[in-house]
Amino acid sequence: MQDLIEQISSNKQKVDELVRNVGLDKLKAALSEVQHESQKPDLWDDREHAQKILKQVNDLQDEISEWESLTARVNDALELSKLNDETLRPELEKEIESLDKEIERKELATLLSGKYDMGNAILAIHAGAGGTEAHDWAAMLQRMFLRWAEDHKYACEIVDFTPGEEAGTKTITITVTGKYAYGYLKSEKGTHRLVRLSPFDSAHRRHTSFAMVEVLPEAVDDNSIEIPPEDIRIDVFKSSGAGGQNVQKNSTAVRLLHIPTGIIVTCQNERSQTQNRENAMKVLKSRLLDLKHQEQEKEIGELRGEYVKAEWGSQIRSYVLHPYQMVKDHRTDYEVGNAQMVLDGGLDGFIEAYLKYIRNPK
Repeated sequence: MQDLIEQISSNKQKVDELVRNVGLDKLKAALSEVQHESQKPDLWDDREHAQKILKQVNDLQDEISEWESLTARVNDALELSKLNDETLRPELEKEIESLDKEIERKELATLLSGKYDMGNAILAIHAGAGGTEAHDWAAMLQRMFLRWAEDHKYACEIVDFTPGEEAGTKTITITVTGKYAYGYLKSEKGTHRLVRLSPFDSAHRRHTSFAMVEVLPEAVDDNSIEIPPEDIRIDVFKSSGAGGQNVQKNSTAVRLLHIPTGIIVTCQNERSQTQNRENAMKVLKSRLLDLKHQEQEKEIGELRGEYVKAEWGSQIRSYVLHPYQMVKDHRTDYEVGNAQMVLDGGLDGFIEAYLKYIRNPK
């Protein structure tokens, strides 16, 4: 049993270090503070504020409970292993495997400390130039992200979809709901490049396709984004085209034009016009929030002399299917030889490498 004792002891050291780094005592103090706020008699005088406070209470309770549960599990496993009872080996080996996965997930989560990292994400994919070939590549990315989200138990809703003329996806907007959705998916923002033998080329020549992936934090609770009604033009129209998952041909669609910036948002799915309008406003607020952050980063970067404008051609990742198979991230140099595994949703290695990279850039 000595081998198991050593493995569990190593896990205990990792958990203890993670608990110290995350500041469990600070989390408990923060919980006490918001619980006190939630018990004020005038809490519900401001419904929006009350909901925000209650969400903070729930989030902190869940976070503390997860850390306490993980600590208890590793301590219990260590005690059992020290009994030197070989009949417990199968049970302990199974628990060690489960602990390894949970600790790895927690280690990754500690890299997520941004203001919006814990919240939901809005993911948009836009096919580049190249017609059917580019539209098919956008559809491949759409499938990749939906598979990744499904594997990680995130809820996805397609709020806008424009199909390609012959096949694939021209543009799609998806809300991804769940803890740390934005924190993980922010690594995917940028241009994705595909190199392959085209199935749409009768001569079966090699083609290069591009698609732009946009990842925004959901700006539901951000009071810094206010949109006066006179700044928006609203058009209502019937959904057209072949539709897609959760999109019906006859659904009522909404198009918003934000006059000061020229940003256009459309939303169309199986819900009512009112719900489409709410979804469109959510996406618009998130795009305006992202624009605000870009302007702040540009200003800071220019002061430091390091701002570089993001251009369409500066791809973040290449997916090569011919003449060899490889997916490589150009920011972190992380690469995988099994391209199909990545296209089936295997993004965790790229996400982890990116989170470590932004904490300690080259």
